[in-house]
Amino acid sequence: MQIKRFVATEVIVPANPGAIDSPGINRPLHQLAVGAQPGYTVQFDAVPKLILEMELSNGIVGLGEFYRDHDWKTVAALAEALLGQDLDTLCRQSLPIPWCREYDGFECAIWDAYAKSQSLRVVDLLGGPVRDKVRISAWSGHRYPEDLGAYARRYAEQGYDCLKLKSDLRDDVVAWCRTVAEYAPKMKVIIDPNQRWVHPFEVRQRLDALREIGNVMCLEDPIPRWMLVEYARLRDYSAIPIVLHVSLPYVVLGQRIHEAVTAIQANAVDGFNFNAGLANFQRMDHIAHAANLPCWHGSELDLGILEAMYVHSCAAAASCIWPSDIFGRLIRSHDLLKTPLEVKPPHVSLPAKSGLGIELDPDAVIHFKTDRKEFSR
Repeated sequence: MQIKRFVATEVIVPANPGAIDSPGINRPLHQLAVGAQPGYTVQFDAVPKLILEMELSNGIVGLGEFYRDHDWKTVAALAEALLGQDLDTLCRQSLPIPWCREYDGFECAIWDAYAKSQSLRVVDLLGGPVRDKVRISAWSGHRYPEDLGAYARRYAEQGYDCLKLKSDLRDDVVAWCRTVAEYAPKMKVIIDPNQRWVHPFEVRQRLDALREIGNVMCLEDPIPRWMLVEYARLRDYSAIPIVLHVSLPYVVLGQRIHEAVTAIQANAVDGFNFNAGLANFQRMDHIAHAANLPCWHGSELDLGILEAMYVHSCAAAASCIWPSDIFGRLIRSHDLLKTPLEVKPPHVSLPAKSGLGIELDPDAVIHFKTDRKEFSR
């Protein structure tokens, strides 16, 4: 059960044509800086991701996937720190490596390998499933209202009942929601400005009209996240639920678990979008469940390994009842899995096999590969 070798393959997997924005719109969604380029200047599918294969001394291989724009020096240092460690004695709740954006990629591989070694699913290590199907949504970036109708109808016809939309102040979200109501009357909408509506008065102007349309499931991070007093006032102002996104991969932006506690104490939110690794997502689920608040699992429009991890996390989370951001296969040209997750909209099924319950497609990995490094002892 000793960690013998890591194989890390960097890939760039582009989005399907037309899957992000309407033709003529180009508003990058990667929120973090990339090198000298500031946030929101690089599109997410142009940013590399890393696939990790961790081999144990008994031959078991655990799979991991990193969030966008990994740091190779950090990956190498963490791999060296973990080589030779015995999974039987390793504390999976708190790995012996410092917290960073690369942490969850290693955690995913370690939990996958350990679950396989015990002939268990990852969800069983989390206490077992409270559901065997996880609710999911469709997704889009920025769109013109005249383009959104057919887009929403296509997903509604597939069985999706919720569409998540990215937004800034240039988007006519009222026209969006009217269009969705016309073309897909049973579909709900999640609007995610990523804090870019900036001012509370901008939010109120939109909430008044959106309330009349009646198809907005919730509004996520409408204004800067530190303005919790204003979040509470917006919550009192409108019946549309106000949601805070707590994303631990945004460690460079200072996001931490305690923000969920602070938001609850301030009566500032009606629910959460949580994004984290296995152990930390469960910690946040317990916080939300104790406060009787719902959540969903966020993402960075990931590939199949991380999305499988999300399914296991959601299946074990009592508070995770809103549609989660597990839609990478809809957006990207491949998920790098030999067999995709079983999606029957608006749900994705919990994999039945041990570990994460998935297999990597080696041909797809080679096809999208941009770099590869091996760490062994």
